[in-house]
Amino acid sequence: MDIKVFGKLAGVFLRYTVCMNYLKSIGAVLAGFITVVVLSMATDFVLEALGIFPPQSAGIYSGGLLAVALLYRTIYTILGGYVTAWLAPHSRMKHVWALAILGQLGGIAGVAAGWNLSAHWYPIALAVLAIPSVYLGGWLYMRMTAKENVVANIVA
Repeated sequence: MDIKVFGKLAGVFLRYTVCMNYLKSIGAVLAGFITVVVLSMATDFVLEALGIFPPQSAGIYSGGLLAVALLYRTIYTILGGYVTAWLAPHSRMKHVWALAILGQLGGIAGVAAGWNLSAHWYPIALAVLAIPSVYLGGWLYMRMTAKENVVANIVA
């Protein structure tokens, strides 16, 4: 094989690999974000259909219902961080931080948009918990995979 042809093939492969890594990185962060949004909306829908939550048109929820919503949204946010770390092609915690920043920006937007829609503590709590929750999910993934690697090395 001619060296020039080999060089061109190597260049094409390198560009393809770099492009795929960017797409995988974006996909990992988007998957974590979508996990949080879809699970939160689905749970809202189910709780409303069961009559636990009043219809959104009814107005402001009680403090207890907001606490329930905060609890499951925080759990889903932790799961979103875990999913992002799991799918990240490399530098898993950097991807988790990208999702955390995205979640923080969403939380800040939620405070501004939802100020008159519920008790003020609720959107503030969502914004405050965004970064630690996403980080916890990524940390849990890293901790679990570290233990798996230790066990695999012992067995091998």
